[in-house]
Amino acid sequence: MAAAPVVRFPVFGLVRLLGLAASAAILVWAVHFRGGMALSSEKDKLLIFNVHPVLMLIGFVVLNGEAILAYKTVSGTKKLKKLVHLSLQFIAMILSIVGLWAVWKFHNEKAIDHLYTLHSWLGLSCIILFSIQWAAGFWTFWYPGGSRSGRASLLPWHVFFGVFLHVLAIATSVSGLLEKSIFMQSAKMIGRFSMEAMLMNLLGMLLVLLGALVILAAISPGAGKIDTYRGSSE
Repeated sequence: MAAAPVVRFPVFGLVRLLGLAASAAILVWAVHFRGGMALSSEKDKLLIFNVHPVLMLIGFVVLNGEAILAYKTVSGTKKLKKLVHLSLQFIAMILSIVGLWAVWKFHNEKAIDHLYTLHSWLGLSCIILFSIQWAAGFWTFWYPGGSRSGRASLLPWHVFFGVFLHVLAIATSVSGLLEKSIFMQSAKMIGRFSMEAMLMNLLGMLLVLLGALVILAAISPGAGKIDTYRGSSE
């Protein structure tokens, strides 16, 4: 069986740089190109929608990526690493729930059907599976904590689903960008080669690269302080 690739470049720095770039890009899109964000708006309902992609991207992609790598990037005890991992993913989950509520509210107020696109199916699946994954991890690895054999049995599946859900979050985000871009182009809100369209395409490419680097950093035996994410179930 082939070994995992050994990273010989500053992968964690690149992950954080791309995460910041993606966060900045979605904020520029929402604020500069789309007029801002609001949890409630009587005049422009699109301001409510704009909350959705910002929170989803920052939560499910950027923060969750940091959570996946916490066992390799955080200095200190195993318990501290585990706490940072759980906390970042909890924040990501809360942001995603608020983001889901925002787009649901937007659809209700604009009388738009719910859950009729592939993006919406992927997104709802991501939120449900992520919540189950977090709850199972919390219950088994934090409180009240499973038996040693139970933790050892669950750990490989926990790691697998963690990586799978990160890939699913990237796919969901990219499909959402594509869907929104096509909707706006069809409605003549933006041109195919406009600055806004190019920014959305660039953001999609950033997310794909970010996802690849997070997975590479997670599986590489040469990256990080201590490779505990793949090792111990304690």
